[in-house]
Amino acid sequence: MDANTTPIAALAALTGHFLGMPPVAALRPQILEWRDGLLRLRAPLDANVNDKGCAFGGSTVSLMTIAAWGLMTLELEQVDQVAEVYVADSQIRYLKPVFEDIVVEASFDTAAERTALADTLARQGRAGARLRARTLLADGGVAATFSGRYVAIGKP
Repeated sequence: MDANTTPIAALAALTGHFLGMPPVAALRPQILEWRDGLLRLRAPLDANVNDKGCAFGGSTVSLMTIAAWGLMTLELEQVDQVAEVYVADSQIRYLKPVFEDIVVEASFDTAAERTALADTLARQGRAGARLRARTLLADGGVAATFSGRYVAIGKP
């Protein structure tokens, strides 16, 4: 992030990016928190409900996917690395239904993944990282888990 970009501006830009994609905008995601390699999002149940009255599984996986994507994007921007970030592959595990607003948090698989990301991108023009996400329940439980491999390709 250059001297003119604050974390608040970076979060506003990410929100704008999310809302600029019609399928993502339909989820109505909100950024709750970004700190220390963690990004937390929320989306209202009423925009993501299925025929059983709980959160649609596609909404859950979509939110976890964009949370991890957004985290990687923010972390690179924070160290002045401009890149296009893509999800390369992912795995989802559904554990419990969600009958409340969907809250997800994403983080890097390991601290080493986070640390190496920007250095590798600067040296090689592309870098990959494994990220994980969870759908959290208000009672402290976990409704779904996500593991994904993301690739960042530097922009000139």
